[in-house]
Amino acid sequence: MPKKILSGIVVGDKPNKTITVMVERKYQHPLLKKVVKSRKKYNAHDENNKHKNGDRVKIIECRPRSKNKKFEVLGDVK
Repeated sequence: MPKKILSGIVVGDKPNKTITVMVERKYQHPLLKKVVKSRKKYNAHDENNKHKNGDRVKIIECRPRSKNKKFEVLGDVK
């Protein structure tokens, strides 16, 4: 099974080696046929504490590093 790759905006960088990334996606509601926006936050591993609030990043699924951290930073989005 391929690993998920998501892109989003960093909304938190307080914990050491961890960032919080908000991923926004759009989909069409199956019954109402209206385009719905949904947001979800993911904790991601940032080894060098390089990314700050407001940065656009790509994250990739990895082995669980803690209870809530199952993604790691793949890189910046230009």
